[in-house]
Amino acid sequence: MAAHAHLYAALRWPVLLLLPAGFGIATWLTRRFAPEAAGSGIPQVIAAAEERWRGRWGGQRVTLKTAAWKVVLSAFMLLCGASIGREGPTVQVTAGILRTLTRGLKGGPGRRAIIIAGGAAGVAAAFNTPIAGVVFAVEELAKSFERRTNTTVILIVVISGFAAYALQGNYAYFGVLNGASTTATWIAAPMIGLVGGLLGGLFSRLLASVIGPDGNPITRWRQAHPVLFSVGCGALAALLAVATGGLTFGAGYDQAKALVQGQPGQGLELAASKFAATLAAAASGAPGGIFAPSLATGAGIGAIFAHLGLGIAGRDAVVLGMTSYLSGVVQAPLTSAVILMEMTREPGLVGPLLLAALLARWASSWVMPEPIYHVLARGWRLMPSKGI
Repeated sequence: MAAHAHLYAALRWPVLLLLPAGFGIATWLTRRFAPEAAGSGIPQVIAAAEERWRGRWGGQRVTLKTAAWKVVLSAFMLLCGASIGREGPTVQVTAGILRTLTRGLKGGPGRRAIIIAGGAAGVAAAFNTPIAGVVFAVEELAKSFERRTNTTVILIVVISGFAAYALQGNYAYFGVLNGASTTATWIAAPMIGLVGGLLGGLFSRLLASVIGPDGNPITRWRQAHPVLFSVGCGALAALLAVATGGLTFGAGYDQAKALVQGQPGQGLELAASKFAATLAAAASGAPGGIFAPSLATGAGIGAIFAHLGLGIAGRDAVVLGMTSYLSGVVQAPLTSAVILMEMTREPGLVGPLLLAALLARWASSWVMPEPIYHVLARGWRLMPSKGI
């Protein structure tokens, strides 16, 4: 990303051509040499973990070869300025490394446990959030948290937390170490959660309609002309970059960080443009994750609420926006809330974060009944790897 920023500063207009050309090249290389490295990588890990029960290995979904291509192609996409993140790729990369290093060893954890553990390590390493890595493994990869139980647990925790806050304020066992949540934060959390969830569900629905396993005219045309379709996605990303002055380049870390730190930023422009640019990159089929760009989109959504006169602190609104939109996209509320808890180190926001994430998952399910990663994983199950 730093290299792309340097190139863009020196050769602004020629560098914009990197997006359509780079998307096409990355897609061609992926389909030619490593079709299992396509997209985020999380659906491949889910499918590989499930195949243990079918008694077959099937393809190169989590191998060292796929991991190596994933690293190279994801870095290449970032060099071109694509709106992608590294956390989906790191899930597949670490699962592939761990599976390769343990293959053939006798005793110890089974293959499924090794793959899931590797995927969890990928989330932990990408965001420096070890607890979120564990939660992601339980909630998304292992599927051992039945969804209704998951919702019940979060809801009960939120209710008890709100009751405690109402009775005795932001009580902390050893005293408040950081900022405290306010009544305005609790009031704003449901609104931000619903809006972020609906928009996140819309993103997932659109993405599934383009690269999902269910056939429709768009997916059939894409499968017939994958490289041309990818070039078109890159052209759209380039137009968005021109329209926003380069706001859509990369993972969106700098923009999200600026908003979290209370610096002025373009909330609506960031949310809308990042939504579209990330959709274009993910739909291309080239390697790249959606977690980090989703956080940037959510930061923009939160910044909008911070200027609506609700009395909520700007930083709190931005953090709630990130949690809500991410929960809406991946429909993993515990993972989304814990990632932001560990990132911000803000204990006073734990209750509002959980409430916003839960409502976001609920709102997202109206638009997208099944989580996006599990929809995409259907294309990798019970068949030789063919890419997406």
